[in-house]
Amino acid sequence: MTAHSIFTENMRYRIGETPTEPVMSLDQGAFLAIALLSLAIGAGFVFAGIRSKHYWMAIWGTGLTCSSLAYILLVIAIM
Repeated sequence: MTAHSIFTENMRYRIGETPTEPVMSLDQGAFLAIALLSLAIGAGFVFAGIRSKHYWMAIWGTGLTCSSLAYILLVIAIM
């Protein structure tokens, strides 16, 4: 028996209730908002890391800023 058949055989619903189609929980706008927030947080990490001389924080902030900026540019290029 596969895992899929185990779950479909054991699922129970109330009488008269039909299962609905799964709904997409996050869309492209949500991911873009998360990328913009991470861009701001990354820039804050860079600023705070350089100012406090905790260079590990500046390095992590640079990585976060670059990756979120790359994602934002990719989304803009696709649109």
